[in-house]
Amino acid sequence: MKINNLAFNYDKHGQKYSGFRRTDPRIAKYIWDALGTAKTVLNVGAGTGSYEPEDKYVVAVEPSISMRKQREANGRAPAIIGSADSLPFDDNSFDASMALVTIHHWPDMVKGLKELRRVTKDQVLVMTFDPDSATGFWKANYFPELVEIEKLRDPSIDSIVSALGGTCEVVPIPIPLDCVDGFQEAFYGRPEAFLEKEVRQNQSTWGFLPEGVEERIVKALADDLASGDWDRKYGYHRTLESFTCSMRLIIARP
Repeated sequence: MKINNLAFNYDKHGQKYSGFRRTDPRIAKYIWDALGTAKTVLNVGAGTGSYEPEDKYVVAVEPSISMRKQREANGRAPAIIGSADSLPFDDNSFDASMALVTIHHWPDMVKGLKELRRVTKDQVLVMTFDPDSATGFWKANYFPELVEIEKLRDPSIDSIVSALGGTCEVVPIPIPLDCVDGFQEAFYGRPEAFLEKEVRQNQSTWGFLPEGVEERIVKALADDLASGDWDRKYGYHRTLESFTCSMRLIIARP
């Protein structure tokens, strides 16, 4: 599959993003623990403000006007208009920085990560999905086209670590069964969610499928849910308290 433009238009498609992509406190604990004693935090590709700690001074950078408006509607501090590859800050301006499920949108990931490193005194946190682990989720059997697109969009863990330099810790993140953040793996035990158009619209990968593919693969899942085939194959996922697949938190220190 070939995609000419991997940039997702959040101004056009993300008006309801904050209603579906929210802070899950169990995932947030990994992030906030990794921030440690940092007092000032930069959040790049900040979106609507999910996972920003309330006990620290946070500066957000976000290029999308739709995301910035939703931040303010949800009581978050306004974000600076900007992008990762050209941050308007001096060297070592922040104790810590974070880029959470955003680097796959960056036109120049390496340049953006080096900018994060430049303006950060200590830890840089990157939340991302490991493309080499994506096939561990049953969606690979129902939505193989999505997995193919994600492998084109999501950078390898090694490439992120290399760009950040220093000492990096890679932490697999378990996803709780009732996760309130609406990324794809959050619904590992609630497959019916994928039948909802608005859920899919707030998962950017769906927006890159060729015409007609989304309808076809969603119908296949719907048919198997109706017939019981999905539950016969994967129903045990409904009872798993958590599921660890491809979500990773990379903690980089200089």
